[in-house]
Amino acid sequence: MSFVKKITLIIIFSLFTCSAVSGADIGDDHIILKINDTAFNVRLENNSATEELIKILEKRNITINATDYGNFEKIGELGFTLPTNDENINTKSGDIVLYQGNKISLFYNTHSWSYTKIGEIENINSTQLKETLGSGDVTFVLSLR
Repeated sequence: MSFVKKITLIIIFSLFTCSAVSGADIGDDHIILKINDTAFNVRLENNSATEELIKILEKRNITINATDYGNFEKIGELGFTLPTNDENINTKSGDIVLYQGNKISLFYNTHSWSYTKIGEIENINSTQLKETLGSGDVTFVLSLR
């Protein structure tokens, strides 16, 4: 093999390796939400609340006991406060928001209010989510893995 072909292969291999490594960083904008025994991927927003949330999740999982509110969300206390970036948003099924800096709401229906958006559950429809949440209280666990 010629010197030029070898160098070309090394460059191509190096580019491929760099792409694979940066592709591993894709998970940095996701967390896991476990509802009862079902786990979901949550794509996070990029804001100060999610940055602080990640710092906490690097140390421990977060368990939230949530109750139904208004037939559109399950809401529960975090046990600590996160920074807020509130704005008036129209939520949809699967949205996760921070309310008053210390509560997490998971929406299974639509609503409009001033929240800090944390993220949204990926690849789930509202029927699936409603079935998973059930009609009573529910426990959420947020984790990195």
